[in-house]
Amino acid sequence: MASREGRRHEAAVARLRASWAALPPGAPVRLAKRTGNLFRPRTAGAHGLDVSGLAGVLGVDPVRRTAQVQGMCTYQRLVAATLEHDLAPLVVPQLRTITVGGAVSGLGIESTSFRHGLPHESVLEMDVLTGSGTVVTVQPGDDLFDAFPNSYGSLGYAVRLEVELEPVGRYVALRHLRLRDPEELGRVVEHVVAHHEWRGTRVDGMDGMALAPDDLRLTLATHGADPGPTSDYTRDRIYHRSVRSRDEDLLTTHDYLWRWDTDWFWCSAAFGLERPWVRRAWPRRLRRSDVYHRLVALDRRYGVVDRLDRRAGRPARERVVQDVEVPLDRCGDFLRWFDREVGLRPVWLCPLRLRGGRTWPTYPLRPGTTYVNLGFWGTVPVGPGAADSPLNRAVERRVAELGGHKSLYSEAFYDRETFDRSYGGEALAAVKARYDPDDRFPSLHDKAVRRR
Repeated sequence: MASREGRRHEAAVARLRASWAALPPGAPVRLAKRTGNLFRPRTAGAHGLDVSGLAGVLGVDPVRRTAQVQGMCTYQRLVAATLEHDLAPLVVPQLRTITVGGAVSGLGIESTSFRHGLPHESVLEMDVLTGSGTVVTVQPGDDLFDAFPNSYGSLGYAVRLEVELEPVGRYVALRHLRLRDPEELGRVVEHVVAHHEWRGTRVDGMDGMALAPDDLRLTLATHGADPGPTSDYTRDRIYHRSVRSRDEDLLTTHDYLWRWDTDWFWCSAAFGLERPWVRRAWPRRLRRSDVYHRLVALDRRYGVVDRLDRRAGRPARERVVQDVEVPLDRCGDFLRWFDREVGLRPVWLCPLRLRGGRTWPTYPLRPGTTYVNLGFWGTVPVGPGAADSPLNRAVERRVAELGGHKSLYSEAFYDRETFDRSYGGEALAAVKARYDPDDRFPSLHDKAVRRR
């Protein structure tokens, strides 16, 4: 790289490698980052690597429709650069502070996933810091590249990525469909997946909400819509409420990409943000997912809500924060079970398919199969057994029975044999032995289940 950005990148990589070299021999390693989007606690003790200077966009090529981006670059920053050319990454996760490297190593999903799969499927090349302290360049088909998705830093960290972009235009038109049950949802999704249209209008994005057993909403998005009056859900109005009350809508592409971030889907209600007087008092610049995430982390650290519940005589609550994928034809089975056993609503719905005909060993979805991601985030009163996480364990079992998988950004409770069978443990171990022979990075099981 001969450009100024390239020289800065090379200097940042040199600092990263120097911080690696300065670590005590055999010390466990993780990135030194102040924020994150994980919902599983970690034990202290790992040494942090210097990632300063690795959070930028190195360049956008509007002709090739690609971007060179550093691993710690947030999607907010990447999108700001690509929208100048009316382009966007093929899959933009919903929360603006998710990093590109994090979405690839931890999986990400959004409304374009029924067309483009998961973020790693549109990565053309990566530089990865490995467990031996070296930086290697890998491409699809290389063993490290193919095992990297869903590895969560157990194989290394992405330092630079080349990602594909697609034209998106400046406006997005939305249609909100009301559906009676999961079976009707399945029929609509199957048609859109097969034809990329609904009733004569192209569909570029598709996601929705399950509000009640007989009330599901599916939002169909069309990029490059004609200009017109647009809605703004960063002020008084709230996006998820609009899905319930409107049939059609028009957003700028920027606002569409971050429509869920302002209110962290619907989770900002826990902080009172859906009360008009609280919303007016809460600074607009602080209405964003990373702020809410830090507030949750503080509560977990000091146990404020738990103490208030005990003082009021309320039963102990279990935090159920998960995203799972089940085959489309089993979505109804899962929702009906979920209503009986857990009872959280709304549930986010996002159809997805692998983009190509290949599988990825650490998250083995089946090519040619349509899945639905179901996201549910809240707490449920369970009483004295809450600390044992009975509902989360039940979710894991039910998802496996239905032929699905669970994302690992939150707490997991699998035994080692089940975990390795579900997340490509044998293939992951072989790649780790090659690139991290001294086990400087914790294993995926250690990270996801043992919380190291």
